[in-house]
Amino acid sequence: MTTPSALERPGGVPLPRRLAALLVLLPAVTLALLPPRRIRAVLGVLRRGAGPATALQAQRARDAMCAASLRCAGPKGCLPRSLGAALLCRLGGTWPTWCTGVRVVPPFTAHAWIEAEGRLVGEDVPEGYFARLVTVGPLSRSTDR
Repeated sequence: MTTPSALERPGGVPLPRRLAALLVLLPAVTLALLPPRRIRAVLGVLRRGAGPATALQAQRARDAMCAASLRCAGPKGCLPRSLGAALLCRLGGTWPTWCTGVRVVPPFTAHAWIEAEGRLVGEDVPEGYFARLVTVGPLSRSTDR
């Protein structure tokens, strides 16, 4: 899964946040090896008890993943980057909406990303650029089980 992009390594990410990103990198890469239904099942369990992430929290988690890992910062790192950012948010007690999908205009391209507050986080594309195929959003407190 990927979309064309330049290598972007955010600066100014504090050391503790980069270390936390390294902590979730191995689980994120391992999750990325699973079939989509297994990824969705695992993330469905992990999101329990977490509140919705704000756009700022989600952006900071994404930036930390890109700062900690060249793989995540690279153009083919969307799946481990999005999984890692979701896991990093979860360490902080929040959960973004994790998404996978495809580009709606040719050529066909699969992609994975996170959303918060109803918008894409860290993606330099207009709203509606991707069609969501799989999403794992935060649970509301009334349905959190």
